[in-house]
Amino acid sequence: MTVRIEGLKRLFVFNGVKLPDPSPDFTVEQVRDMYVNTYPELATAAVEGPTPINGSMQYTFVRAIGAKG
Repeated sequence: MTVRIEGLKRLFVFNGVKLPDPSPDFTVEQVRDMYVNTYPELATAAVEGPTPINGSMQYTFVRAIGAKG
């Protein structure tokens, strides 16, 4: 009997938008850094998760809340 171990697919979400995993070799921080040019708010975003959802692990980028001024 052969046992096969597979990693769960990662899913990244920011502001309701699903972002594809650019590489399973990237850390979550590297993924965030890669998307910061498209979504500048990610520069200060916190990461929630991973949360298991439908056979994948979901990471949610949450905007930092602060006062302007």
